Amino acid sequence: MSSDQPGEAAFQELKSTIGGEVLLATDAGYDRARTVWNGMIEKHPLVIVRCAGVADVIAAVNFARQHALLVAVRGGGHNIAGNAVCDGGLVIDLSLMRGMRVDPVTHTVHAQGGVTWGQLDRETQAFGLAVPGGLISTTGIAGLTLGGGIGWLARQCGLSCDNLRSADVVTADGQFLVASAEHHPDLFWAIRGGGGNFGIVTSFEFQAQPLGPMITGGLVLHPFERASEVLRFYRAFIAQAPEALSAFPAFLMVPPLPAFPTALHGTLAIAIVACYAGPPEAAATITQPLHTFGPPAADLLGPMPYVALQSMFDDTAPYGARSYWKSQNLPELSDGSIDVVVAHAARLPELFPLSTIHIYPMDGAIQRRSGDATAFAQRDGGFTTNVIATWFDPAATEHHIQWARGLWQALQPYATAGVYGNFLGNDGDTQSQAVFGANYARLAAIKQQYDPTNFFRLNHNILPAQP
Repeated sequence: MSSDQPGEAAFQELKSTIGGEVLLATDAGYDRARTVWNGMIEKHPLVIVRCAGVADVIAAVNFARQHALLVAVRGGGHNIAGNAVCDGGLVIDLSLMRGMRVDPVTHTVHAQGGVTWGQLDRETQAFGLAVPGGLISTTGIAGLTLGGGIGWLARQCGLSCDNLRSADVVTADGQFLVASAEHHPDLFWAIRGGGGNFGIVTSFEFQAQPLGPMITGGLVLHPFERASEVLRFYRAFIAQAPEALSAFPAFLMVPPLPAFPTALHGTLAIAIVACYAGPPEAAATITQPLHTFGPPAADLLGPMPYVALQSMFDDTAPYGARSYWKSQNLPELSDGSIDVVVAHAARLPELFPLSTIHIYPMDGAIQRRSGDATAFAQRDGGFTTNVIATWFDPAATEHHIQWARGLWQALQPYATAGVYGNFLGNDGDTQSQAVFGANYARLAAIKQQYDPTNFFRLNHNILPAQP
């Protein structure tokens, strides 16, 4: 392997082999292509290859290996840690690869690695189908699925990775493999929760579920003064709710939208956000406790298009805003952890208007699979927290980060050793052991088989096992 930086001749040769785009720092479009969703990330790669297809991905991998370049892989570019871009290396950008095909007979979906959940939902909903995805429509399907994939349908249908049937993978040596239960089953096991450690997934085959286009969804809103009471109600409610009902509490500053009473605009509140994906005739009975408890200061829970629910939080995660997350898993929503969350949520007015706290249930179909069924190890039930600090003013950076870290630290006595990898921010500590738990040793052995040089290392990195 050469350690020489590529020169002009090498870049010209690369450009001649690529059907998409090859962008250097002097090229128009370079600055736009190196920008990712999190405005805190400011990196300058040596070269960006915007791939038009699998042949481009293979060529880019081979070029990076030949010249010993650090590689970042970009799908949707929505990763909180900013691993979709790097300094001085090569970015393999899949955002031009957005091909999709839905089979309405088998309920399967093929989607390339640059597709976002909003784009996938648009195609699947044309056939009354849905793939369990995330909560923000601009999130890429690739990173979310490879890291697990928590979303509206997780209690009923499992994680995004649980609904993956096969994947096309380009490995570190430039090979193209199809990973499934029948072909390269070890690789298939590893990519379902193991992140981008094992190769570049250029296409995903999902099993879709009948759903929509209308579901029952939305939120009920309560004043912050009742937050402790609301969380205790939620704890009892979700424990008894059918798996077709997914719900999570979220703290927020009420936006000045017509849907909310004017008196609530700009105030701190707690919402219970819900999605009922079961039989429509049962929706009223299932969701009745959410309508009657309190009662809510605002009730925005009712029939709505599934695609509207999927994009409901998009404005809370604007492209280019600075964002910093902290996360941990809680075995239960105890009185002590509730007190901690409420105390730190009281500071949200200082972080106006976008910062928030979400608490997601990890039970139902997620928990029914064993922890070693896939690489995703966090299947013990309980809840996962996401402390989300979001702002625009660079001068406010330290204030927001310290708030998120403070809540995370205060929750440590109530937390497990595990953490959901897709919620890990950019602290420089990947916490790989915490992400993969007891599955780490098996993942390290598979890493040794498919990526013995740790070519793909901008991720929650798994070190290759020593042979």
